[in-house]
Amino acid sequence: MFFQTNRVALAIFISCLLNIISCSESAPVEVDQPEVNAPKVKAPTLVPNRYNVAFLIMDGVYNTELTAPFDIFHHTIFRDSIKAMNVFLVANTNEPVTTFEGIRLIPDFNYLSDSLPRIDVLVVPSAEHHLDTDLEDEAMIRFVQQVDREAQFVTSHCDGAFVLAKAGLLEGIVSTTFPSDIEAMRKMFPQLDVRENVLFVHDSKYITSAGGAKSFEAALYLCEYLYGREVANRLAQGLVIDWNLAKVPHLVLD
Repeated sequence: MFFQTNRVALAIFISCLLNIISCSESAPVEVDQPEVNAPKVKAPTLVPNRYNVAFLIMDGVYNTELTAPFDIFHHTIFRDSIKAMNVFLVANTNEPVTTFEGIRLIPDFNYLSDSLPRIDVLVVPSAEHHLDTDLEDEAMIRFVQQVDREAQFVTSHCDGAFVLAKAGLLEGIVSTTFPSDIEAMRKMFPQLDVRENVLFVHDSKYITSAGGAKSFEAALYLCEYLYGREVANRLAQGLVIDWNLAKVPHLVLD
């Protein structure tokens, strides 16, 4: 009887133990996790009495057409006795923007929701869809048109010229774009005067460039126009760029 009772107790114990194990597997213990809020990106500090230079970015923006002028303009802060440049990124989102080559960029301003500073120079780098779907972005086109009203200069690199053309900014203006897309631009905007065999064109307040590595030349040209040859040469030396405006195929009509 004693052994029979112990066997029954052991069976009950094992059954309870199996139930405990089964419950622990089917209902994992929930551990309270502290709430983690994504850090908010602070707007850049814009130094007074500088040119405010905005770079319009979006998914598919090409690295070189963005970083070449960004580097040149940013380096103006290291030159003495000039009105240097504040450089910042604007997009239609607060989320990271991914370049065509895969770099993730955090916009400084969302032009759809933020209060933006006055923009003196707008830079429109080329992006993957500047010949098609980007041109259907009415909010982006309106933003470019609004900035144009007060900007001192509006510049494009490579197919960024298509955005300026779509916004109606190149009517009566001589321009250029990426060499292999010149015919596409002429076909899409037959009323425009689009030139070839030049690396950049400066007409009125608009500077359009062929893009690629030659985006450096167009940016250096604007710096030479604003600050003089000596400052432009110093900027070029700081980035190890051979710079001689006289040897760069370009057209100035301003």
